[in-house]
Amino acid sequence: MKIGHYQLAAQLALAPMAGVTDQPFRRLCRRMGAAIAATEMVTSDVRLWNTSKSRHRLVHRDEPEPRIVQIAGGEPAMMADAAIRNVELGAQIIDINLGCPAKKVCNHAAGSALMRDEPLVRAILAQVVAAAGVPVTLKMRTGWDRDNRNAVAIARQAEDIGIAALAVHGRTRADFFAGDAEYETVAAVKQSVGIPVFVNGDIDSPAKALKALAQTGADGVMIGRAAQGRPWIFREVLAALSGTSVAPPSLAEVRVIMISHLEALYSFYGEQQGVRVARKHLGWYCRLHPEVGHLPLELLTTGSADEQLSLAGAFLTGLIGQTARAA
Repeated sequence: MKIGHYQLAAQLALAPMAGVTDQPFRRLCRRMGAAIAATEMVTSDVRLWNTSKSRHRLVHRDEPEPRIVQIAGGEPAMMADAAIRNVELGAQIIDINLGCPAKKVCNHAAGSALMRDEPLVRAILAQVVAAAGVPVTLKMRTGWDRDNRNAVAIARQAEDIGIAALAVHGRTRADFFAGDAEYETVAAVKQSVGIPVFVNGDIDSPAKALKALAQTGADGVMIGRAAQGRPWIFREVLAALSGTSVAPPSLAEVRVIMISHLEALYSFYGEQQGVRVARKHLGWYCRLHPEVGHLPLELLTTGSADEQLSLAGAFLTGLIGQTARAA
């Protein structure tokens, strides 16, 4: 599978998620088998790039190739300028956000709100493709609402303009994340274009990944929320794609993964912000693993990186010991 001239090691992608897919998490998911991992969406308004949030989102040095930056906005010239500037900073692929359902994004006529205005979408895609000088991809939903599923029309114009690949989440903007993702529209998109298509939405197991690929004919799968607290889902899906399987990680391996993730967060953000960001990841790791149980309150309230790391390590070491004694 290729995006532009980049040959992907696998047909697996980490979905860009605001507040989640920072550099430490992207690097972790790449180690676990994701072939590509785009940044959190970066605003196209370069006047806002001097905030702490934007500065961290613009960091992708030393990441495995291809390095992908997702941009969001609703003004064609600003989107084109943002693409140029991100390429200058080292982006090798530019991804355009047509999928974010968040109100604060849609209220600014960006994200999935753009799907209501196909001429504007065409203008944005055309200007970004012309300006970027690198492959440009597009992530979108099936439409604004269930009465206006226009992903096929947008996919066709995207291919005509020169978009290199598509990712389609099987919900409309009105659905947010409610109900089950539907793959019929994704299948229709795949049948209407010749460029690579990733299917996205509710892919939370190897079996679901295989089913989504079979139902849609898509070239690859994109995994988002299911990777929160479970980055090893990529190696599980990768094994399934090759006709094999891998055992879930032991608690001892989960401990290694969590501790290294915490250390990467502290290094990337600094102690104060790193500790805050780590709390949600700790919650995800443990929420999805009943055997881990409830985290000590101190682990979620401390402001010290050393203490958070020590408490997390000791807590998981205790669980590993309990499991060994039970066996």
